Amino acid sequence: GGTFGTALSHRFSAHGLGVRLWVHQPEIRRQIVEERENKTYLPGFKLAESLRATTDLAEALADPQVVLMVVPSHVFRSVLVRMRPHLPRPLPVISAAKGIENDSLLTMVQVMEQELDESFHGLLGCLSGPSFAKELAAEVPTAVTLATRVPSLTKRLQGILAVPRFRIYASGDVTGLELGGALKNVIAIAAGMVVGLQLGRNALAALITRGLAEMSRLTRAMGGRMKTMGGLAGIGDLVLTCTSTMSRNHTVGVRLAQGESLDDILASMTNVAEGVKTTKSVFDLSRQRGVEMPICEQVYAILYQGKPPLQGLIDLMSRELKEEFY
Repeated sequence: GGTFGTALSHRFSAHGLGVRLWVHQPEIRRQIVEERENKTYLPGFKLAESLRATTDLAEALADPQVVLMVVPSHVFRSVLVRMRPHLPRPLPVISAAKGIENDSLLTMVQVMEQELDESFHGLLGCLSGPSFAKELAAEVPTAVTLATRVPSLTKRLQGILAVPRFRIYASGDVTGLELGGALKNVIAIAAGMVVGLQLGRNALAALITRGLAEMSRLTRAMGGRMKTMGGLAGIGDLVLTCTSTMSRNHTVGVRLAQGESLDDILASMTNVAEGVKTTKSVFDLSRQRGVEMPICEQVYAILYQGKPPLQGLIDLMSRELKEEFY
C-alpha cells in the first residue's frame, strides 16, 4: 500500500486484472475504499474502482495467481514471515523491492528462499526497471524487466502482467536484476550530491558512468550477468534515478549537499529512500567480495561516518589515475 505498490495495483486493476492490495494502515485502506485515493502515498490519482484494499493478510492472499511483494527491503522479511501461514499453495512470488538486507547481505529473492518452503523456490523472481510510481499511475509508457529462473514461468507472468503501455521484458538473471535495482539507489544519492553542490553536468555524467562500472563489478562477483547492467534494470534505472528530482534517493543526496543532516532528511520523508540502508549493505558486500567500489565507499562515509559531501567528491577525483578498461 505504499507509493509503488499502489501505482502497480491501480495500473493492473485499470486494465482488467483482479487485484487485492494489502495496506498496513487502516486509514489508507479507508481512503482507498471510500475516496478511491491513497492520499498518504499517491495523492492526486483516482484509483480504479475494481481495486480492492485490505489490512487483512489472509484476505489479501486468498487464492491468488501471483503475489507481488512491494514492501521496503528492511521490512521485507518480517512481512514475508507474516504472509507465510496464509499462502494457500506454492505459487509465483515476485519481489518488486529494490534493496539488500543489512544484516544478512541477502537480496530479496534470497530472503524468500530462506523463509519459504522449497516448493516455492522455482517460482520466485523479481521485477525491476525505470518506473517512477507517479508516471506508472499516470499511464505513461513504461518498460521494465521480469526475471525468474524458469523461462516458461517468466513467459507466463509476462502474459499476465504486461498491460497496455506497461511493457515487460523477460530475463533469467535474477541476481543481476536485483542488484541493478538496489545498487543504482546508492549511486543516485551520490548523483544528488553532485547536483546539490552545483558541480555541473560533466561531473554528473562521469559519476553515472563510473557508478555503472561499480555496479557491474559487484554483479559479476555475485554471479549476475554483465549484460543485465546494460539493460533496463541497470543503466535504464540508473539514468532515471540519477537525473530526476522525482527520485527519493537523489533528493537525499541534494539535501545532504545543501547542509541538512541525514536524520532530519529521513524524518521529513513519508516514503522510504532505499539507498540509505542499502549503502551499508553494499559497503559490507564490497569488503566481503573484495570488489573496488569507491563511489559507494564515499557515500557510506558521508551517510554513516559524518564525512562532508564535498570532501567525499574531492577524494574521488583525487584517487590514483587508472585505465578505464582492462
